[in-house]
Amino acid sequence: MFIFFKTLYRTILRILPTRPALYIMYFRGYRKVLNLKNPTYYGEKIQWLKLYGNMEELGDYVDKYKVREYVKRTIGEQYLIGVLGLYDNIDDIDFNILPDRFVMKCTNGSQSVLICKDKSKLNIDKAKKIMKGWLDERFYRVKKEFQYKYVKNRILIEEYMEDDTGELRDYKLYCFNGEPQILCVWNGRFGNKTIDAYDMNGVFLPDFQNGSKRTKTSDEPADIRVYLEELKELSKTLSKCFTFVRTDFYIVNGRVYFGELTFSDGAGCEPMFPINKYDVAFGSSIPLEPILIEQEKRG
Repeated sequence: MFIFFKTLYRTILRILPTRPALYIMYFRGYRKVLNLKNPTYYGEKIQWLKLYGNMEELGDYVDKYKVREYVKRTIGEQYLIGVLGLYDNIDDIDFNILPDRFVMKCTNGSQSVLICKDKSKLNIDKAKKIMKGWLDERFYRVKKEFQYKYVKNRILIEEYMEDDTGELRDYKLYCFNGEPQILCVWNGRFGNKTIDAYDMNGVFLPDFQNGSKRTKTSDEPADIRVYLEELKELSKTLSKCFTFVRTDFYIVNGRVYFGELTFSDGAGCEPMFPINKYDVAFGSSIPLEPILIEQEKRG
């Protein structure tokens, strides 16, 4: 039943014009009427940016393959996960030459990921059917995230990586005008998810709830200070040409790897709790202007 209503909701959003869709999404998350004339909350600023922030200029930074060039130019190729292949057509993928473990992604969109930990157990026909759905999807239309509008749908195959959890923790830094303010560590993406938040001194923020009041924190939040300075410096470099961006990383065997850049976190409908503390603070840090800074766009 949940899947049915989720599918129906996404279908409705897909066919609605942008403005009414934004009002529906925002109300669903915040239980407030969207104020586009005087946006205050984090989610309101993101909805404003969808309409007026020239988000379509950000395509090369959200394309999971093209963004690699930006990473190379700024922080260096050593932070990139290895690529095993890039395909326009799923029938061009030769699974015989792939290693036993690998990851398949769509270059466009969010959460379009298939993880293969044992190729002998992979249902290739099912995987191809899922990936064909990715290639056919016009992702930006669902939640009106126009940074994805001109990104070409392709299949990116990367090397498999995992940390000590058997998955990958996500290290997400929220950056405003080139300065990271909050680090959130996501654990158990495919199971018992927890999100632990820290300030830029590495101090755990027990009251911070990312996206939902139901968000859980770890029983024993990790000491992230050993990697914090590197993550901060990388985030400063990657975010210097944006007024707002979330920079994501992984840490495997003591090495930091780039994940992605995100410009409409949670599609602007997942509040940061307590709202009057963190959500308003995030909102106040986002200016009402395009995210991509003009001089960097020309550079």
